[in-house]
Amino acid sequence: MTDMAAFIEGLPKAELHLHIEGSLEPELLFAIAARNGVELPYASVDELRAAYAFGNLQDFLEIYYRGLSVLRAARDFYDLTWAYLERARAEAVLHAEIFFDPQAHTSRGVAFSTVIAGITSALEDGRAKLGIGSKLILCFLRDRSAESALATLEEALPHKDRIVAVGLDSAERGHPPSKFEAVFARARAEGFLTVAHAGEEGPPAYVAEALDLLRVARIDHGIRALEDRALTARLARDAVPLTVCPLSNLKLRVVDDMAAHPLKVMLDAGLHVTVNSDDPAYFGGYVNANYRAVQAALGLGRDDLARLARNSFEAAFLDGGEKRALIAQLDAYLAER
Repeated sequence: MTDMAAFIEGLPKAELHLHIEGSLEPELLFAIAARNGVELPYASVDELRAAYAFGNLQDFLEIYYRGLSVLRAARDFYDLTWAYLERARAEAVLHAEIFFDPQAHTSRGVAFSTVIAGITSALEDGRAKLGIGSKLILCFLRDRSAESALATLEEALPHKDRIVAVGLDSAERGHPPSKFEAVFARARAEGFLTVAHAGEEGPPAYVAEALDLLRVARIDHGIRALEDRALTARLARDAVPLTVCPLSNLKLRVVDDMAAHPLKVMLDAGLHVTVNSDDPAYFGGYVNANYRAVQAALGLGRDDLARLARNSFEAAFLDGGEKRALIAQLDAYLAER
């Protein structure tokens, strides 16, 4: 292991862009399928993993949603979440803010209460047994109707004490943030914070809409914002956090080569960038693999990596004291290296 890889391995960090369903590794998928009597269209783990060759976001989503069919009971969602938390803790993730997609489950007959019970039970155990903090973010599927999103929000209200924010994910092209303006207004009125995927495959205008119409606290992805100089300046001036996912960008061909990834350009432009893993079971690595990939390809130094980690804590949905405590752990680590 190189010195830089070892530095990354122990670097205290938060992960702010992680789809829990996207952490469903093929081995666990097969195990849950067997437990629930679900027949899969793949003969083996290796055959399934070989199918993870995506030409674009839609190619990925088709396999992603097929995999979700095995998740049926609260135990399944617990096992899925616990497996992620164990991996995250091993990678020095001190705090994770996790997305989940209830519409992908309720639309196939799994109750909202079943989904959230399994996930939050694992998160509670993660705090107690692993010492890893967490928050839960409900995402609306943007390729479904605004009416469906509103119905999902209504289902979430009895559980609002366990959900910190609402977000927007799935197929971006042709589904601008403006489509969900009324839903997000209702969510804010109910006390939820807001985030949104924007500027991944969609244009910079989607980033502006997310800021102006959805009033988001963070932009998920946001790399195409660089195409608009005024928008880039605004993001830097307002210190809007961007939850960037390098291996995802490469796997979905948003960038053709990691050496061409704009992360370093974003840092140099003063943007509040963080590094995350998105859907790690499908995109080739968890958070440390993303750090290693951009460090090697872009020549990031120790100070760059420390800045990314610091940004992750500063951008978290935590109060000032909680952030300071986590940053103190980061500072202690840096002082020892």
